[in-house]
Amino acid sequence: MVALLLSLALTVTGILVGVELAVAVVVNPILRALPFEASIAGRAHGARILGRAMPFWYIASLILVLVATVIVDGASATGASLVAAVFLVLSCVLSVLLLVPINRRARTWTAEEHPADWADQQRRWDRLHLARVGLLVLAMPLLTMSAVIG
Repeated sequence: MVALLLSLALTVTGILVGVELAVAVVVNPILRALPFEASIAGRAHGARILGRAMPFWYIASLILVLVATVIVDGASATGASLVAAVFLVLSCVLSVLLLVPINRRARTWTAEEHPADWADQQRRWDRLHLARVGLLVLAMPLLTMSAVIG
């Protein structure tokens, strides 16, 4: 049962990390290189799609990692999985407080209707997203290590 839970936590969290990393290093650079109309439409569409899916994915990852932390580390919870859980919690807090508000605005933007500072907001989202990806990338090997050692 423990092995199954750890495998599930690794799989769900690993795919989350991969998707977020791909957005940061592949999707967003592609969207930035497109002409304005296509770029803003792509960002808005991505905000709608990922804005619906990611909350559930983050919550599932966080719950699985927290449960794995309790099972692997026991009552003391002082190991690598606890640090991974802390990084996931921080990524969720960063998301909810800073990224989600920008995302909610961006999902309605069109080439005809968008704020004057849309590009600044997108650059801010990209920088914050890189910070979130950094937290996720730090969490993944810790979670993996806890699964291997624990």
